[in-house]
Amino acid sequence: MTLHVKPPISEDVWIDHPQGRIFARIWTPSTDQRRSPIVLFHDSIGCVELWRSFPAALSAVTQRRVIAYDRLGFGHSAPRGDKLPIDFVADEAKTYFPIIREQLGLRKFVAFGHSVGGGMAVNCAAKFAADCDALISESAQVFPEERTLQSISNAREQFKDDKELERLRKYHGAKAKWVLDAWTESWLHPEFASWSLAGVLPQVTCPVLAIHGIHDEYGSTVHPEMIGKLSRGPSHVKILPDTYHVPHRERPELIVSLASEFLASLSP
Repeated sequence: MTLHVKPPISEDVWIDHPQGRIFARIWTPSTDQRRSPIVLFHDSIGCVELWRSFPAALSAVTQRRVIAYDRLGFGHSAPRGDKLPIDFVADEAKTYFPIIREQLGLRKFVAFGHSVGGGMAVNCAAKFAADCDALISESAQVFPEERTLQSISNAREQFKDDKELERLRKYHGAKAKWVLDAWTESWLHPEFASWSLAGVLPQVTCPVLAIHGIHDEYGSTVHPEMIGKLSRGPSHVKILPDTYHVPHRERPELIVSLASEFLASLSP
């Protein structure tokens, strides 16, 4: 479905990080009212370009700046030569997001994360609790559920076909194989089996909206339910019928509407 909204002005920027340059894109609505911007955290094989038209629509409807960035090793950002650490979800909030905040001049913000980006958004909301005005998780995982691991195993087999890997090269270029391995080998690593957001969620004190598709192939509804239950701020759990793992692409107008209504309900 096409979103019929007036696109905001977009600007590409670069963040200088000690480990390499990080690419970001900022959408600013024509009537920007200086509300806290929404920061988008992409999924395991995602990037700025794969958000497609969603950030522009989100910015136009919420009348907030929207900031999306490619994690190091993804999209337009610099490549990585190392493997992701086992604590890579929490590490995004410790090693990368603080520098992104500093260089973009972000104080208050809204964290919006899809899939594993939802876990990173949770960690950012917890680490910077005083400055995070709200958290929106979409298809986020709280722990490595069997459904999650089985779907990742299936995807790893599918990507052995070079035609499948070619799809990743369109967005990640020569980094595509690294991106794939960063996803599959990290999640399927035996040491990652004990990973969980259960200890982090109680540190989230802002309002929370947890969105999840009932047919999500990468996680059951136990995940949004845990996010709503364990976070300490007021929480809203929204389970969507007829929806799978990428609601913002499957039902963009609905996700924009849910996010806009949720943010509008917050105290100024």
